[in-house]
Amino acid sequence: MTQNSPRAFVLVPGAGHGGWVWRYLSALLIAAGHRVFTPTLTGLGERSHLMSGSITLSTHIDDVVNIFEWEELDNAVLVGHSYAGWVVSGAMEKLEGRVAGLVYLDAFLPDDGQRGFDFLNEQQKAAFLAAQENGEISRPGPTSAALKIQDQKNAAWVDSKISRQPIGVSLETLHLTGARERVPTKIYVRTPLFPQPLFDAALERCQQDPGWQTVIMEGCGHDPMVDRPEVVLDILKSIP
Repeated sequence: MTQNSPRAFVLVPGAGHGGWVWRYLSALLIAAGHRVFTPTLTGLGERSHLMSGSITLSTHIDDVVNIFEWEELDNAVLVGHSYAGWVVSGAMEKLEGRVAGLVYLDAFLPDDGQRGFDFLNEQQKAAFLAAQENGEISRPGPTSAALKIQDQKNAAWVDSKISRQPIGVSLETLHLTGARERVPTKIYVRTPLFPQPLFDAALERCQQDPGWQTVIMEGCGHDPMVDRPEVVLDILKSIP
């Protein structure tokens, strides 16, 4: 397959986001002749009416795996943004051999046996546990200010769409057997304007691993598909 041959792209949004956030990038990929799937994870975006205390990380993993199953996708590119680094890592355990390229877009790069709750600082853990004790099943999504969205119009758009994130996804332990590492092309993209030491550590880890490619996107916030979709397009098109 040549670089410009049509292929399928599955774009998975981060916490508080939905498939809507890929609007600009999707248009570019479709214009280039590709198939694009932008699943909204259960309980978010247009699926926010499905919010419940029973949503776990496995629920979101199944959201992604089922796209591949029902659309009969192979040789696809799978992209995980932010929180979705957990989701695509878990999904690869069920998708081995069907993904040609895996992209972590300013995303978590978790290991076997970890869970999202363990990545919180002490203050965040206390707030999380307090919310859980109060019977809450979700937490607020991020703001455009926190995301460092660069364009004011885009910032207002993102703020109008962000929804709450189910708490349960952070409490389930992730189980990995190395399927992620066996994907032919793996790329980690970092947007340093967004402060996140865990992402900095993930970038450094990938830079030291010859099995990974890395890209540093300057001048854009945590949602590069909003700030710089044309640059993300070039990264995705580079996957053989």
